[in-house]
Amino acid sequence: MDIQLLIDNEDQAAADGMTFERRDPVTGEVASRSAAGGVADANAAVDAAAAAFPGWAATGPGQRRALLLKAADVMESKAPEFIRLMMTETGSTAPWGGFNTMFAAGILREAASMTTQIAGEIIPSDKPGNMSFALRQPAGVCVGIAPWNAPVILGTRAIAMPLACGNTVVLKASEMCPGVHRLIGHVMREAGLPKGVVNILTNAPADAPKVVQALVEHHAVKRINFTGSTRVGKIIAEMAARHLKPVLLELGGKAPLIVLDDADLDAAVNATIFGAFMNQGQICMSTERIIIDEKVADVFVEKLAARARALPAGDPRGHVVLGSLVTVEAAERVESMVNDAVSKGGHLIAGFERHGAIMSATLIDGVTPEMRIYSEESFGPAKSIIRVKGDDEAIRVANDTEYGLSSSVFSRDIRRAMAVARRVEAGICHINGPTVHDEAQMPFGGVKGSGYGRFGGKAAIAEFTDLRWITIEDPDQHYPF
Repeated sequence: MDIQLLIDNEDQAAADGMTFERRDPVTGEVASRSAAGGVADANAAVDAAAAAFPGWAATGPGQRRALLLKAADVMESKAPEFIRLMMTETGSTAPWGGFNTMFAAGILREAASMTTQIAGEIIPSDKPGNMSFALRQPAGVCVGIAPWNAPVILGTRAIAMPLACGNTVVLKASEMCPGVHRLIGHVMREAGLPKGVVNILTNAPADAPKVVQALVEHHAVKRINFTGSTRVGKIIAEMAARHLKPVLLELGGKAPLIVLDDADLDAAVNATIFGAFMNQGQICMSTERIIIDEKVADVFVEKLAARARALPAGDPRGHVVLGSLVTVEAAERVESMVNDAVSKGGHLIAGFERHGAIMSATLIDGVTPEMRIYSEESFGPAKSIIRVKGDDEAIRVANDTEYGLSSSVFSRDIRRAMAVARRVEAGICHINGPTVHDEAQMPFGGVKGSGYGRFGGKAAIAEFTDLRWITIEDPDQHYPF
C-alpha cells in the first residue's frame, strides 16, 4: 500500500517525491511504500502545527475531550486495518495487533478524561492585597517519536496527552511501520481534529538523523518525547539540550523477574512465560532476566522450560504464540547472543530454532556476567536464568544493569516483597505479577539508562505544559521609592 504524509490534514507526497519500501519480515514482500519525507517536510509539518496551535490551545476542555473520545471510537473501528498492517510491517501476531488497537483507544479515552484536570493552585502571598496562583498552560508544538514494537499503543501515546493539554503535534513515524503510524493520523482526521493539530511524518531509514535534527531544532517545537533505544535517546537528549528543550525519554530495559524462595512457583512461571515471550520479547518491559533463589531453582526451571518448549512459533498468520521478529537481522543478533552464552558455559534448556526472522522461545540457565546476554538487551525471545543465594544477592543482580524500567518480584510474604521492591532500581515494580503490564492512567517510565519523565494520567500533564506564576496585584500599592 502507498503511504503519504499527513500535513495540515492533507495527504501529501514528500517534497522531493521520494519514497521508501518496508518489507514483510516473513515473506520479504513489500508491505508498504511510503513518502520519504525530508527536512523540508519536517519543517512544513511543524509549521502547520504551529499555525494550528493558538486555535487548539484556546479550544475548551469539553470540546477537546469530545474529539479524543470520538478518535477512540474510530480507532477501535479500524482494528482489522491495524492488525493487518502490524502483521505485514512488523511480523506481529493478530492478538498483539488487536490488543494494541484496543489499548491505544483506551489511551485516547484516558487523555480525554484529563482535559479538565489540568489545574493550577492559589498560593498564599506575603504581599498585602496580592493574589498569586500557579497556572498550567499548553507548551506549543510537541514532537513525538515512536517505535515499531507496540506501534499503535506507542504512536498514540506520543500524541494523546499533548493533545489533551492543548498542544499540537507532529508524530515522526517509525521506518519499520510507517503504515501503522500513518493510520493513526487517519483516525485523528476522521474524528474531526482541526487542520494542523495532528501531523504525521514518514521518512526513509537513511534520512532519520537529519529529519529528527530538523524537528528538534525547529524554533516552534517546545517539547519532544521519544520511545526507543537508549543509544538513540541519548543522541536526542543531547541535541535537545543544546536548545534547552525538555525531552521525555522512555528507553531500553533489561527487566528482572525475581523469584524468592517462598514464591508461588506456578504463578511465577505463568508470569514469566507471558512477560518473556509476549510479542517475541520485543517489548521494553519484557522479562529479560529471571533471577531465582537457588533453593527453589531446580523445580522452577523444570516447570518453566516445559512451558517454553510448548510455545508454538511461526508465521504470524497462523495459530502461533510467537510470530516474527521485526527483521532477520534482529533474529541473527539474538542468535549470536545465545551462541555466546552457550560458548561460555550457559545451559540451553529450551529452544532454540531460527528460521529467518522466526525464532522459538529460548531459555539459558547458568547465565553469568561474562556473557553478552547478561547485560545486553536481547529484545527477542531469548532469556537468561540467573541463580542466586538469598534476597540481597537477588537485589544486587537485579540492579546490576544500566537499565531501570520494569521489574517484578514473587513472594508469598508481601512485606518481604515490598522490601525487595523498594530496593530494586526501576521506575516500575510489580509484586506477584509480570514485568509486562501497563495501564493508561499510570505514571509509566524508567530510571537510569531507561530514561526520565513519565507518560500516563496526571503525571504526564507536567511533561506537556508550562507552569506559570501569575499575580493579580493592588494598583495603588506602596513602593519604597
